[in-house]
Amino acid sequence: MITIWVPKRLVEIDLYNIAARSPEQLAEMSERSYRERVRYAAEKVRFSGTKIVMLTGPSASGKTTSAHKLAEELVRQGTPAHVVSLDNFFRGAEFYPRLPDGTLDYENPDTMDLPLIKQCLHELSETGKTSLPIYDFTQEKRSDETEAVDLQGGVCIVEGIHALNPELTSLVPGEEVYRIYAGLREEYCIDGRRVINTQDIRLCRRTLRDAAARGRSPEKTLAMWDRVMDGETRYIKGFKTTADFLLDTSFTYELGLIAQLLQKVRRQFVLEGHNAELWDETARRFEHVAPLPLDLLPADSMLREFYGGEVN
Repeated sequence: MITIWVPKRLVEIDLYNIAARSPEQLAEMSERSYRERVRYAAEKVRFSGTKIVMLTGPSASGKTTSAHKLAEELVRQGTPAHVVSLDNFFRGAEFYPRLPDGTLDYENPDTMDLPLIKQCLHELSETGKTSLPIYDFTQEKRSDETEAVDLQGGVCIVEGIHALNPELTSLVPGEEVYRIYAGLREEYCIDGRRVINTQDIRLCRRTLRDAAARGRSPEKTLAMWDRVMDGETRYIKGFKTTADFLLDTSFTYELGLIAQLLQKVRRQFVLEGHNAELWDETARRFEHVAPLPLDLLPADSMLREFYGGEVN
């Protein structure tokens, strides 16, 4: 199977600012481009003839919503599709491995019940049916309830940060697995000098989502960021090249949404120390970006995963 790879694009911020003078057209172009990428991904999945789609991506790449968008598109094209989150296979807080400093290692694949994952995926590949666990996040333990799944001849999309780890699909024939990596492929420059990279966008997505939806200070999100990046290096990036398809989750007009929200968040929260330096440095990268109003966001946009709430 030939991997479909997408090189990163470097866009001049001045060109973005010119396009932002017609915000509705820019937003529609960005949304339409993403929809076309999802449609093409669905066509590739259908053409592959596989039952199991493993979809991963780094933090705030949009993998969760993209998995559901892919499922919707597969159904539209006539293939039943069911999304399974690896989060439901968490073993429970008392089983989490720890980092050398004693803190919980949330990024470690051993947080999950690996034998059960392998069993469920094997059953889905063999019979199209299985029974999935349900994780109770409020109690931080597995629920007594389970979820019965019947693919009805269709596709199971498994999403999570460890989805490309080959151990998860070790009991499934290789030809029955299709691997997708969701990631941003657009970065921004001034006179050819890169000033905003994909990691900056992802950090803003995660921080702004937490601030708007959960009222969480950027300080808490930023305090976890280095650990998240370390987890990606240890557990995700090494499997990136095994993907059959890279789903680009960039939206050009998102640059202006971030610029708009950053202004509000910087007024609302006061940070100190290292986290303040990191946040201010990130915010300064957007000072030359023309802000755009959040009402440009369609109700069904993938970006609603990050900008669905309003910062006060």
